[in-house]
Amino acid sequence: MEKLYSNLDLVYEEMVEIRRFLHQHPELSFEETETAAYIADYHTALGHEVRTNVGGNGVLAYLRGAKPGPTVALRADFDALPIHEQTDVPFKSKYDGVMHACGHDGHTASLLGLAKVLNGLQDELEGTIVFLHQHAEELPPGGAISMIEDGCLDGVDVIFGTHLQAQMSLGEIGYRTGALQAAPDRFDITIKGKGGHAAHPHDTKDSVVIGGQLINNLQQIVSRKVDPLDSAVVSVCNFVAENPYNVIADSAELVGTVRTFKEETREFIEKEMERIIKATCDVSGADYVYTYTRGYPTLVNHKEETEFVAEVAKEVPGVEAVKVTEPIMGGEDYAFYLQHVKGTFFFTGARNEDWDIAYPHHHPKFDIDERALLHAAKVLGAATLQYMNEYANKSLNEIG
Repeated sequence: MEKLYSNLDLVYEEMVEIRRFLHQHPELSFEETETAAYIADYHTALGHEVRTNVGGNGVLAYLRGAKPGPTVALRADFDALPIHEQTDVPFKSKYDGVMHACGHDGHTASLLGLAKVLNGLQDELEGTIVFLHQHAEELPPGGAISMIEDGCLDGVDVIFGTHLQAQMSLGEIGYRTGALQAAPDRFDITIKGKGGHAAHPHDTKDSVVIGGQLINNLQQIVSRKVDPLDSAVVSVCNFVAENPYNVIADSAELVGTVRTFKEETREFIEKEMERIIKATCDVSGADYVYTYTRGYPTLVNHKEETEFVAEVAKEVPGVEAVKVTEPIMGGEDYAFYLQHVKGTFFFTGARNEDWDIAYPHHHPKFDIDERALLHAAKVLGAATLQYMNEYANKSLNEIG
């Protein structure tokens, strides 16, 4: 373990260089061909067995230890967001309207640095490590499900992953058994009214007024129809009915998201939304089109593996606090992996306390304290080696 930590310290500057290169060259979900090639070339240079185009742009790299043991998968995502960067860092995005605003560049850099160090320990490894580099986390249906269908979890015994958190202090590790992240769904509503001259509203079916009423009515689902102890969100995030100043729009588009933890709550909100949309439109004699698109499932961590990683993290240099974190309403398609194999997903603090403002994820000024790359790599690496060791000892005891 000491060798792991000291060697990771030695490659820290390389991890930073990788992160900054990726940050300068972001690619959107399902378009990450150059990033995937960069990742594949890095692993190939290390001598790893590499699979490309896994479920799309996914990359798998295999490090087979000299001794028998379990197969541990370590996952990092690598897609960016359609956001125009507004930071003043010297390595800001070279592409207008595309930015790594969620830390996926850091996830990839951390895993590549860890891969290099673990490669140097190959003769001591008791098992196989799968470096699972996933495309398209940000955009449903996401890359996880297609990679699973393409065999990325074949033979895998356990999976570990982390997300850098700009709102969590550097040196902190956040973990939680059970539901950690919500199921993120999308809805699209088109109100079909009747347009006309603004001077004669009585001759119209005003889609803007109907849309405004609908937004208010939809808020009653969570506030009055969902148990206050059951967390849920219904947010209308886009309302478009563009027209000249003196023309009442004949149609309006509303787009938003629903976030839930329980499947029964998810199903209830989907149906209740349509009942409310229909009733609201019926009052004004308007028609509608309603589409509800399910995103990722709720991310549910396995108890034994989560508590295992939490205990390992307490001994990792640089980690100052290991805390149970509250669930968050953000979604994450890592949830699909946990439906197929045992594992856990944890948060790695990446906020520099000297910053006046730590901008949130998906913000054009988002950034991370790059020292978090080292913390993430050390926890993932330590969990991998310890899991292999305990697995091997358990197997020997069973034989004995």
